[in-house]
Amino acid sequence: MLSLKSVLAKPFAKRVYKSIQKWASAPVETQEEVFHNLISKAANTAFGKDHDFISINTYADFVKSVPIRDYEALKPYVEKVVAGEENILWPGKPTYFAKTSGTTSGSKYIPITKESMPAHVEAARNAILMYIHETGNSKFVDGKMIFLQGSPILNEQNGIQLGRLSGIVAHYVPKYLQKNRLPSWETNCIEDWETKVDAIVEETLPENMTVISGIPSWVQMYFEKLQQKTGKKVGDIFKNFNLFIFGGVNYEPYRTKFENLIGRSVDSIELYPASEGFFAFQDTQKEKGMLLQLNSGIFYEFVKADEFFDENPERITIKDVEIGINYVMIISTNAGLWAYNIGDTVEFTSTKPYRVIVSGRIKHFISAFGEHVIGKEVEQAMQEALLNSSISVSEFTVAPQINPKQGLPYHEWFIEFENDPEDVLGLAKKIDTSLQKQNSYYFDLIDGKVLQPLKITKVKKGGFQDYMKSIGKLGGQNKLPRLSNDRKIVERFSHKNLIK
Repeated sequence: MLSLKSVLAKPFAKRVYKSIQKWASAPVETQEEVFHNLISKAANTAFGKDHDFISINTYADFVKSVPIRDYEALKPYVEKVVAGEENILWPGKPTYFAKTSGTTSGSKYIPITKESMPAHVEAARNAILMYIHETGNSKFVDGKMIFLQGSPILNEQNGIQLGRLSGIVAHYVPKYLQKNRLPSWETNCIEDWETKVDAIVEETLPENMTVISGIPSWVQMYFEKLQQKTGKKVGDIFKNFNLFIFGGVNYEPYRTKFENLIGRSVDSIELYPASEGFFAFQDTQKEKGMLLQLNSGIFYEFVKADEFFDENPERITIKDVEIGINYVMIISTNAGLWAYNIGDTVEFTSTKPYRVIVSGRIKHFISAFGEHVIGKEVEQAMQEALLNSSISVSEFTVAPQINPKQGLPYHEWFIEFENDPEDVLGLAKKIDTSLQKQNSYYFDLIDGKVLQPLKITKVKKGGFQDYMKSIGKLGGQNKLPRLSNDRKIVERFSHKNLIK
């Protein structure tokens, strides 16, 4: 029998569905309204005065006045906000700083304001409600839900609360979900990731878990510990577990492994949250891509990834984007980020409505020989190669081998296998063929005998977790780069003796 909560979820989901359809069916007008609101509200901030916001009437004016910046370029303004100054990037002071560990600039302090915070919470809620509306499945709201996330303990700096985004969001779980939510506050506050996962296993084992959420690589660790403790498949431990919610990385490379750990397939919802904003979520089980949040106080611009490092690349709005092109996504937000490069690349899968997939990071690619291979391509190549095979991959990363001991240079794939394949050379050939099909530059380099086909190097079981632990990034929101343009990551593998 359905509870009152699961019965009421359906009309609520229908109402949210209608409100989303309203703005999604008028995307250009929605974005224009967001744009003008942002400019007018920030006109009297230090940034607004420095960039003559008062004279900005059109998008073309904005492009002339406000250059694209990354965190390093915006840092002088952010440092003033961190020091406690008001009206710098946005009126008043931010409510929070989401502290992230940047790869190039040390710790980053990303502002979250009272205007931007609700979007972080509503988007995650709406993703679940859109799923309920489409599938009619609302029974899971009666079970226990787990969100693998960072510690909710916040520090204070000059009157501004400071913490990890997932820890900040933990303070905003709606009352009607509080009783259903795991882990407990005490467990969530454990800083050491391995200790935390062990505690989560103990807490969740006796419960009726229906929804599990987190970054796939860390949920995998939780699933493996459950299996080690009980000797059972996760789906047998949690018989009503039927919905997996994830974000941060592409799920496809993990899907086979997960279905093996769970013992069956479960529905999944993909989210695209970041400290800088909640950009998109999967709004349907029937189509590829995530619905871009055009009505959440974020104005989007796009630059073709191939042209991004040109002297004066063209900036466009959603009105002019095309399906299947790799774009760098630039945002301006009601948290005070302006023409800000978050470093992600996206591709549109649809323009009615606007849906995206995350294709990689503008800094995470391999172009040691001019091939410009991106994250989406290596993940698709791996996926295609594993199709209809019994091979299961836990994790992988790719690096160029520019100076091999013999022969031509090549791409080296570092793979941690769940079960050792009998024919590693055959697998390498399948991956290479797929990569050549996807990337014409890579094909030309192989065909022209500039590169030899890729090679696979096996990583020890648990090697990737050991690597993340060795750099202090085990758990939380930390993700392993799928590929790099140098060998800094993989050199640590040899150094730490993680190669088979």
